[in-house]
Amino acid sequence: MTKTIKIGSTNVSIPNCANALVSAFLAIALSSSPVLANVIYTWVDDKGVTHYSQQPPENTQEQSNPDKLYSEDIEPKQIGTVAPSASVADKAPTDLEKKAAAITQNDKKQAEGICKNAQHSLNVLTTHSKLNKKDAESGKVVAMTEEQRQAAIAEHKQKIKLFCVK
Repeated sequence: MTKTIKIGSTNVSIPNCANALVSAFLAIALSSSPVLANVIYTWVDDKGVTHYSQQPPENTQEQSNPDKLYSEDIEPKQIGTVAPSASVADKAPTDLEKKAAAITQNDKKQAEGICKNAQHSLNVLTTHSKLNKKDAESGKVVAMTEEQRQAAIAEHKQKIKLFCVK
């Protein structure tokens, strides 16, 4: 069975199963409401308790100054906390920082060399993930693990921080 619908000057035949699909689609589309801001009523009762509801307070004696809030106006709170950090002024220089400062002060060329080598090594470490290194004990060339690579990256960043004076 088909149903004929006239659209403009054209007649269109629609099978009954299509009618059912169109009807189902329209029923779903009309029954689902778009997300809108909800009104939230707030009031304080005689006992001093603050109430929040989507319905206005029923007992007008119980309410004092009912307010309307809209859910779209409520700012969400951030989740989590910020970890406290040590103050820079309170931090005493470490032995490594003292040695780096002494090298930088006494031998500028050596400090520049350390800086350039650290920058080059950091560039290699960050642009390549599969690296080899010479084992200090056996003298053999072995593959560098990811943990070793990350430790070397941290070490070279520290050297750059200490020796590359801007």
